[in-house]
Amino acid sequence: MQIQPFSVNDGEGIRTNIFMAGCPLRCRWCSNPEGFEQKELIGWHKRKCIGCGACAAVCPQGIGIDMDALTNGEVTGHDRCISCGACVRACPEEARAGMVTLMDADDVIREVMKHRLFYSYSGGGVTFSGGEATSQPEFLDYVSKELYDSGLSIDLESCGYFDFESVRPALERMDLIFMDLKHMDPELHRQYTGVSNERILENIARLGSLKQDPETVIRIPVIGGVNNSEENIAASAAYVHDVLPDAKMELLPYHSLGMIKYEAIGMPFGQEDFYTPDKEEMKKLRGIAAAQGIEITDYR
Repeated sequence: MQIQPFSVNDGEGIRTNIFMAGCPLRCRWCSNPEGFEQKELIGWHKRKCIGCGACAAVCPQGIGIDMDALTNGEVTGHDRCISCGACVRACPEEARAGMVTLMDADDVIREVMKHRLFYSYSGGGVTFSGGEATSQPEFLDYVSKELYDSGLSIDLESCGYFDFESVRPALERMDLIFMDLKHMDPELHRQYTGVSNERILENIARLGSLKQDPETVIRIPVIGGVNNSEENIAASAAYVHDVLPDAKMELLPYHSLGMIKYEAIGMPFGQEDFYTPDKEEMKKLRGIAAAQGIEITDYR
């Protein structure tokens, strides 16, 4: 769990993002790899490290400054780290940081409520994100109900891969739902994300059954070399317009800003084959999607 206040890209107004760990997908372009698993995680930011050794001095696992284990060169410190937080507290430059932290639901609610004044003046609220927020259905249900009953605007960002009925109550409370559609080809979707797109396509269609009728935005992360063909964008927009005609669509160009997170958690980056479509290509692809009758929007 991580809480990010003062966000302006994930819904209307000033928002607090609640990043919930755990995700059923393994998208090769993911910019939040720390959210793959539901476990506490400590990262090491090399750029901030001054090499003082304060972290290594307090580590109960004998992990060195650069997160290498002192006792076994074949096992990294990331593997041996128990996320006790001693190094985080000891580091004078915040080079060691808690990237996923265990939090009680009521503590999350209290933290969110600290910024209620900003929501009121900006028309903002709270956005559940991840990882994948629906991977913790009980937590999502409880917190969303408490915030909904408090009169806050609540939004959801989702990869779309979840059991619809288990999260229907939470979905019914949302003002805005962002759902990803990464590729229309089920095998290519599996190749790049680890799962087929069948459940995601079904869940997009089922959003139309929600009684509260939240605003819906289907997001396509446009990854150069993966899903940026004109045929895929046209097919994606046509499908969404057919099954959810009131939905909007947002096309977001790939970025590699998550690279520092991969470094921090000791995970290979592995995104060298992808590229960012330029402004002209993005304009063309948005036009192709709009030609299918769907409204294009932009929250970035």
